[in-house]
Amino acid sequence: MHSEMAQWYQLQQLESKYLEQVGQLYDDTFPMEIRQYLSQWIESHDWELAATNVSLATDNFQEDPVHMAMIICSFLREEQKILALAKKTEDKIGNTQASVVVVKQKELENKVRDIKNRVQEIEQKIKSLEDLQDEHDFKYKTLQSREHEANGTTQREIRHEQMLIREMFIKLNMKREEVVRQMADMLGLVEQVQYTLISEELCEWKRRHQIACIGGPPNACLDQLQTWFTSVAEGLQQVRQQLKKLQELEQKYTYENDPITQKKSFLEDRTLQLFRNLIINSFVVERQPCMPTHPQRPLVLKTGVQFTVRLRLLVKLQEFNYQLKVKVLFDKDVPEKNLLKGFRKFNILGTNTKVMNMEESNGSLAAEFRHLQLKEQKAASSRSERNEGPMIVTEELHSLTFETQLCQPELVIDLEIHSLPVVVISNVCQLPSGWASIMWYNMLCSETKNLSFFLNPPPACWGQLSEVLNWQFSSVTKRGLNMEQLSMLGDKLLGREAAGNPDGLIPWTKFCKNANEKNFSFWQWIESILDLIKRHLLSLWNDGCIMGFVSKEKERALLKDKSPGTFLLRFSESSKEGAITFTWVECFANDEPQVHAVEPYTRKELAAVSFPDIIRNYKVMAAENIPENPLRFLYPNIPKDSAFGKYYSRPTEISEPMDVEDSSGHGYIKTELISVSEV
Repeated sequence: MHSEMAQWYQLQQLESKYLEQVGQLYDDTFPMEIRQYLSQWIESHDWELAATNVSLATDNFQEDPVHMAMIICSFLREEQKILALAKKTEDKIGNTQASVVVVKQKELENKVRDIKNRVQEIEQKIKSLEDLQDEHDFKYKTLQSREHEANGTTQREIRHEQMLIREMFIKLNMKREEVVRQMADMLGLVEQVQYTLISEELCEWKRRHQIACIGGPPNACLDQLQTWFTSVAEGLQQVRQQLKKLQELEQKYTYENDPITQKKSFLEDRTLQLFRNLIINSFVVERQPCMPTHPQRPLVLKTGVQFTVRLRLLVKLQEFNYQLKVKVLFDKDVPEKNLLKGFRKFNILGTNTKVMNMEESNGSLAAEFRHLQLKEQKAASSRSERNEGPMIVTEELHSLTFETQLCQPELVIDLEIHSLPVVVISNVCQLPSGWASIMWYNMLCSETKNLSFFLNPPPACWGQLSEVLNWQFSSVTKRGLNMEQLSMLGDKLLGREAAGNPDGLIPWTKFCKNANEKNFSFWQWIESILDLIKRHLLSLWNDGCIMGFVSKEKERALLKDKSPGTFLLRFSESSKEGAITFTWVECFANDEPQVHAVEPYTRKELAAVSFPDIIRNYKVMAAENIPENPLRFLYPNIPKDSAFGKYYSRPTEISEPMDVEDSSGHGYIKTELISVSEV
């Protein structure tokens, strides 16, 4: 308990990029202030157990107790992942890949610092140039007033002054050339840095962002990118002011082949072009559209249910605070003439404009829409006609567009960014299929506007899909899938001959649409098992008690040489709603070992009795008609009570008859549900 109590404290010690990830976890559903204020109380409870135990959860919350327990459990689990990621990153800092990233970032950091230093150097040069020009102007005017004097001594002095002024002019011209050249060189460096920031760093962040959306590793935060973007923007803003100063100097004094006159238009245009490009690319969707009721399944939106989305400007300049008003539009880039037959249209309800402002929590310039929802437009045609399109509802992709405008002196910049494609459902039963579409798209496509993707969806190679399947488990539990489990799933999708080949191709239809002989798809099967784990088996899964994905042939091979009573837990391959069974080995004298499996348990049975209690109390009718528990060792050789003892229900004290009488005076002996089989 002591280590758990320190979790919130440990999080506060992390670097800012991890603190930002913590900040992104919390929203209106569960504010960070509550997490901080109640940290000691929250961390003193076993929320994983409460999330799977109605009575225990009800002790803490009277209204919808399990849902509240699941929310807190989910947040604590995500915090633990961030802590684990931070530790893993620290542990790996010495490896080659991390070293390459560190070197690359240091090079970029040095270039950004170089831009700042060069801008300051140019600032000093312009001040020096201004001083020299003032001195030249003073001497030139003084000389003009003296040229009217006629005596010989004065003429000699005048010629001497003229020579000095000529030398000063040459120096002045050289300084102007030098400042103009340094500005051009500095803008060349800015262009190089911007290319790295936009085409590499931001591009890589967007890909990591997509992966995080479908359950992958938490996305690296935007704070470092913001620092770089802002530093470059500050440099360009300073150059714009410096160019104005040069223009003032030119207006006071110019001459033929004046370097300022020759180069000022080029420098001004290039500076504005670079600044415009930087601002346009600094507008990002920091958190994709997501219903707070389903935080781990972003980009699937249900009509009539509120969703949130967060925008951020990576250029954080004080003059931008409260200057950018963001408007959200739905399916802006789907022109009427290009709409597919059956493509649904929606209105966006709620406050559709937000002003970007500096947030106190992390200092970012952001706008968060928290109360948006969608409503389908009623078309003149019937619903059946509207759904006759080439794609089913959960393959139909839509997009949110965000627009704003930055207005500055001599500069107006229109900004626009799109969310990743979203799937719109009207019933929660469509959520699994909608999530499959979101996974497939973001696994295989890095575009944000390919709304016709599912007209001809590309296949996925097993190497990609196995990783994404692993994330579906690791993102909602503490345990992903190991190589043996993935191998079994590969067998189901690719066939035994091709299983294990990372380049083996799986069509979209085979993953999500083709029904097997039991009339459900591969993804429906996986989704039902995920739901079963979350509802009833989370602790057992996290502890590694459940082998889960193992074929009948493999389990027989694993058990046949084991001690009698050795058993393993696996998920049923024939249940659409998700079910778990146990298989044990039994030996008879002079006979081959026999392997038995019990009829699988579904959510219905597990809602009545916990699975550990079923394992503890399970009986088989022996030949003498005496019930015996055949389960002794969890594979490979863990005594049953050692593996499951901590999950057994606490035995209740035997009450006296008078304590259990009902109002009619009849005493009842308490009963316990026990699974009994005949083999």
